[in-house]
Amino acid sequence: GIQTPPLLPGSPSSRGPAPASGFGGALGRMVDAVETTNASANAAVGRMIDGSGDVHDAMIALQRADLTLQFSVQVRNKLVQAYQEIMRMPV
Repeated sequence: GIQTPPLLPGSPSSRGPAPASGFGGALGRMVDAVETTNASANAAVGRMIDGSGDVHDAMIALQRADLTLQFSVQVRNKLVQAYQEIMRMPV
């Protein structure tokens, strides 16, 4: 069946140990979401290859992993841009 997407950073209903608060915790959750979606995509492709899974499930998992990675790259780009802006400020 179709797996539920991992929770995005900052989701109030995340499971597991208490999440770290603040900016560092949000970044950690984002990295965890990327890793989780990649693992889910790999598992779905494996099921598709051995015949126990559906092609549609594998494609959806791959698309979800791609979108999660794109999101994290965009966040990283914004962080780098903000850092560069701060470094250009006169002191």
